[in-house]
Amino acid sequence: MTLDDALASLKAQAEPGRAEQMAAYHKQSRAVLGVPNPAANDLTRTWRQALSLEERVNLARALWESDIFEARIAAAKLLTQARIKEDAPVWELLQAWVPGFDSWAIADHACSAISKRLQAAPERLDTVEAWTRSDHMWSRRAALVATLPWAKMNNLKPADHQHRERILGWAAFYVPDRNWFIQKAIGWWLRDLSKHDAERTRAFLAEHGAAMKPFARKEAAKYLKDD
Repeated sequence: MTLDDALASLKAQAEPGRAEQMAAYHKQSRAVLGVPNPAANDLTRTWRQALSLEERVNLARALWESDIFEARIAAAKLLTQARIKEDAPVWELLQAWVPGFDSWAIADHACSAISKRLQAAPERLDTVEAWTRSDHMWSRRAALVATLPWAKMNNLKPADHQHRERILGWAAFYVPDRNWFIQKAIGWWLRDLSKHDAERTRAFLAEHGAAMKPFARKEAAKYLKDD
């Protein structure tokens, strides 16, 4: 499948008047086609089934480089899969995208793909840790969004417990950062954690909550009883 074929398929799913609404909502200066998310899901599912891994990586790269809003989201969806044999090319491409994140919707879809590769090979958290020290806010944010699976685990194995504590260390490091998106990511991570380990969430908030922005602290405690 060529890039032109893929873009034609996306454009065929565009809804009249939707592009303007999406561009305003997502604050996009790049081209927006107006493709609803369910339609993009259906297309990328079909592509995943029809293409080899090499073809998928090549198409994802081309879609991303087109810099069209839905094309970048489709690129991420194309690579979002739990089990991929010999996934090094996928991991390398996903890493290459991170410094170009500039939109929460695109970043979140890409982080979903990244999270699958991290779960497949947790040693890649060493790479993610470098993002926490980046001057690029979206890279710092990605370190928490891409590691959300560790907030949602029950009955952790010792290694996963260590990974969770490591990531909570990153969240604590972020607390003095007053950027809204960073504070939101901290609150999001803790909110998800609270459903699986309320006591650890309470301990984090007891130590760091006073220094968090009020909205982030409220988000973190959303599902904690008597908080």
